[in-house]
Amino acid sequence: MFTLFPKKQFLDKESQLQVVACIKEAEDKTSGEIRVFMEPHCTYVDPLERAKEIFSNLAMEKTAARNAVIIYVAFTDRQFALFGDTAIYEKAGGAAFWKKAAAVLAGHMKKQEYTQGLCNCIRELGSALAANFPPDSSIQKNELPDEIVFGK
Repeated sequence: MFTLFPKKQFLDKESQLQVVACIKEAEDKTSGEIRVFMEPHCTYVDPLERAKEIFSNLAMEKTAARNAVIIYVAFTDRQFALFGDTAIYEKAGGAAFWKKAAAVLAGHMKKQEYTQGLCNCIRELGSALAANFPPDSSIQKNELPDEIVFGK
């Protein structure tokens, strides 16, 4: 669990567009999918459990190759979690990879570099997806929307 963000506006409109552009750029190199979900409060004690719930609610486990990843951010509660589907979790290197990716995001968040942190984390996840799940013509391109999803 991470508690790193000050309680203020997390991303302005321009920053949101930059994050979406990073998602699109990362997904151009892979058959994998990356989504960002933000909400003010985490309804669970453990943000990873909330990330798993959102992953399921967004039907992210239905990608053809089981290679979707979610970045969950509860900005008012100052928490985040990363969660990857079965195939990408294992192929990316297990817990060590996910801790490293989380550390990338955490380092930027501590410095209030939210957009840069999300983009660098997306790039890190995108590199793992590209290495393990290159573009595949048999899989529908862009199975999931790229925009940031906002909860209540």
